[in-house]
Amino acid sequence: MKNKLKMLPLLAICSVAQSNELDNLIDASSDILNEINTGVLLVGAASEYAYSGSGLSDGTLSSTAHISTEQLDAYNNALSNFAVNYKPFGDVQTVLEDKAAVELDMMDEAIGVFTEVVVDMISVQEVATKSAEASSPQEEAEVQEFVVQNQEMLTISQDDVDTYNQSIDDIETHANNASAYIAVASNKEAVEFFEQGVENANTTAEQTTVFYDANQQWVTMGYNTTRNLTAVYLNGQNFNLDMYVSEADVLLAGSESDFYLSSPLSQGHDCFMYGECE
Repeated sequence: MKNKLKMLPLLAICSVAQSNELDNLIDASSDILNEINTGVLLVGAASEYAYSGSGLSDGTLSSTAHISTEQLDAYNNALSNFAVNYKPFGDVQTVLEDKAAVELDMMDEAIGVFTEVVVDMISVQEVATKSAEASSPQEEAEVQEFVVQNQEMLTISQDDVDTYNQSIDDIETHANNASAYIAVASNKEAVEFFEQGVENANTTAEQTTVFYDANQQWVTMGYNTTRNLTAVYLNGQNFNLDMYVSEADVLLAGSESDFYLSSPLSQGHDCFMYGECE
């Protein structure tokens, strides 16, 4: 168990299509092969015409079969990149990172919904502050007058509560999913373990089904070609991935976050709403 939750930054995750190295090799090798094909045709024609004295070219056709330096460099570079970078069974790390990126996008959307509804409901903070600070009958009467004059604005609807509850559930779910995928993608041994599973199933990483299960505390990878699953535990059982933290750790991390420090809960209602900061 970790002593403190480490907040993961929003990652600008980008992936290169797995087929790029193969496509580049196909294009570069085809270009050179086309030149060689033209050269063989020209040589064949030359041998026929020369021995029989039956035809002449204009003397420049040989240049159409030349292999340029650019073509040569493109082919050798494509060959080298393919040898080093191409992954015939796909890219497990990229698949996991792409899954995380989707979850981060959904988390951000949920945070937007959450923020909007909290701003709508935050007048409850003013009520709580005024009522707690009232220390005499006169001050209590002033609180009552404030409530009477602003009751419609201060009232919270069931719809707002439902939106608040659902959005914070969504945020927790998407945040956990993203964190799980990023943690596994960042662990070399875990990635290699999944890569071996993909190879054993004779499929590609992009054709697998990846899923984080909070109940089982693992990330699984399933294969369309078999009924087998491979799983990486996130509770310390393998690969030193011990991801789960206590409620106290989570709340401590929250108290130190920019999101909380810039909120009305940290700044105070009047500071946040009206800029009246001490």
